[in-house]
Amino acid sequence: MPRIVAIVLAAVWLLCGQRVWSQDAPRPNILWITSEDNGPHLGCYGDAYATTPQLDALAAKGLRYLTCWSNAPVCAPARTTIITGVYPTSTGSEHMRSNVRMPGFMKMYPQILREAGYYCTNNSKEDYNLEKPPGVWDESSGKAHWKNRRSGQPFFAIFNHTVTHESQIRKRPHRAVHDPAKVRIPAYHPDTPEVRQDWAQYYDNLTTLDGLVGKNLQELAEAGLAENTIVFYFGDHGSGMPRSKRSPCDSGLHVPLLVYIPERFAHLRPKEYQQGGTSDRLVSFVDLAPTLLSLVGMKPAEWMQGHAFAGQHDAGPQQYLFGFRGRMDERLDLIRSVRDQRYVYVRQFMPHKPYGQHVSYMFETPTTRVWKQLFDAGKLNAAQSVFFQRKAPEELYDLQSDPDEVHNLAGRPEHQATLERLRGAQRDLVFKIRDVGFLPENEIHTRSVNSSPYEVGHDDTDYPLKRVFETAELAASDRANSAESLGKLLKDADSAVRYWAALGLLIRQEKGVGAARNELRAALEDTSPSVRIVAAQALAQYGEPADVPKCLDVLVELADVKQQKIYIAVQALNALDELDEKTRPAIDAIRSLPSGDKSTPQRLGDYIQRLKTKTLGDLTSSNEQNK
Repeated sequence: MPRIVAIVLAAVWLLCGQRVWSQDAPRPNILWITSEDNGPHLGCYGDAYATTPQLDALAAKGLRYLTCWSNAPVCAPARTTIITGVYPTSTGSEHMRSNVRMPGFMKMYPQILREAGYYCTNNSKEDYNLEKPPGVWDESSGKAHWKNRRSGQPFFAIFNHTVTHESQIRKRPHRAVHDPAKVRIPAYHPDTPEVRQDWAQYYDNLTTLDGLVGKNLQELAEAGLAENTIVFYFGDHGSGMPRSKRSPCDSGLHVPLLVYIPERFAHLRPKEYQQGGTSDRLVSFVDLAPTLLSLVGMKPAEWMQGHAFAGQHDAGPQQYLFGFRGRMDERLDLIRSVRDQRYVYVRQFMPHKPYGQHVSYMFETPTTRVWKQLFDAGKLNAAQSVFFQRKAPEELYDLQSDPDEVHNLAGRPEHQATLERLRGAQRDLVFKIRDVGFLPENEIHTRSVNSSPYEVGHDDTDYPLKRVFETAELAASDRANSAESLGKLLKDADSAVRYWAALGLLIRQEKGVGAARNELRAALEDTSPSVRIVAAQALAQYGEPADVPKCLDVLVELADVKQQKIYIAVQALNALDELDEKTRPAIDAIRSLPSGDKSTPQRLGDYIQRLKTKTLGDLTSSNEQNK
């Protein structure tokens, strides 16, 4: 919608939508207990290996949602989804970790609750990819607690537990509780002692979490508030094991969700609510903020993109859930996914990049390292090898017969109707929410200097989405005879179209570069640095030897974070790393590159240094092996 329409809708909601409970009606307290990096590996979800009595007891008196997705398979964008009720792909905040402006008419849900009289606390992780406006929480710290509210004031409180985080899976020494010999190894992982220990330690951490949840609930009961408080428990995305975390498949997005609504507030329960029951309704993190407002008697804001699944404004069941992946720390990617009750569809827009890109933090986990070592040694089967291979443009998995998602059905004739239906659902969402993730990350920022990425995305003059998206689809497809069309699109007036055109030629390797060599050479002088980087990588990797020196010069120049924005430097260093041995002539220049700049956002941490270390380490190791 045009910007003016969005602003008018927001104003209407502010005037008419904030209807709260009458003064004499009781309002529920709401307690959210959350945990990090764990899927539905709990006893109440049928996992016999798990030891989670407190969570099982909560499920026994409440409602267990069978299919809840976190929308994003990593913490910052997942939490950004929750705090707004808007897809980060719409606000430009999908990349792990980023920091973008939120449009002025939007609010984070605690702001809305506070305006309605609630005392709102967060203990304690935030990690939002959106600039946080003032007045979000009454308190957000390790000391934040509902007990600090005014007498009689209703509260909304979060207690977030970190004991299940990815970093705790690999923490050594560790006293084992669950027997590694009895753990189930998913089909995509190799069966090694390292993998078994990591999985077993993950389950040990779940048991520790379970005890902490029990303490949260006991404290509530001892204060006499249990029957006045709606309780949610959920994890923030799939398990911290590789190919769960950071993967926008069911393994990375499926989380536990338990909801207890006391009898006093039975009128707020969804229709399917039964004590100890289950719901097969498809719900996700984008639905949490609308549901929260619905539970306290407020109609969700028009700009919220999720659907309330409980309370006075229950929107009813939805047909699909949607997931996404953008940049993961220092590594670039763009993936969209969708599921219904049975199938998961995954659309790769950068199929030339494997799932198992070298994200430094992920490679600290023993499972990741041994998995990659076995892949390099050629000792994995087909299902285990996929993680480190070039991806298929489209994936389709049947969760009934293939819960580990290792049998891609996208090419099967008998599944084409399902493929087309889910592909269509994903396309529809792109245009409904005006997905700005198809802009190079640097342009998300440069195009929104005077507004916000969300507003840019909703203005077709600033962001011709149809043209950009159609080029991205063509670029990432395996459509025959498309290289010539992509070469022509390198002359388009919009730099995002040119970016995808160049990327499509890179994806097609020698065939693509050979069909548009002159156009790519011209693109080395493009006004957009993102286009120049892709053109330089394509020519250096798949062009003629004479092209390599100039391409390396372009990439090294754009990798200088003191001269370029951080997003450009990260993109250029990724290109240099992917060129492998062809980067060797630039080894000294890379070594001399600065590793940071005062203007670099703190949230992007040491990404430049990580990329330099990886590239230089590979070149040094290769040189030693060749001696």
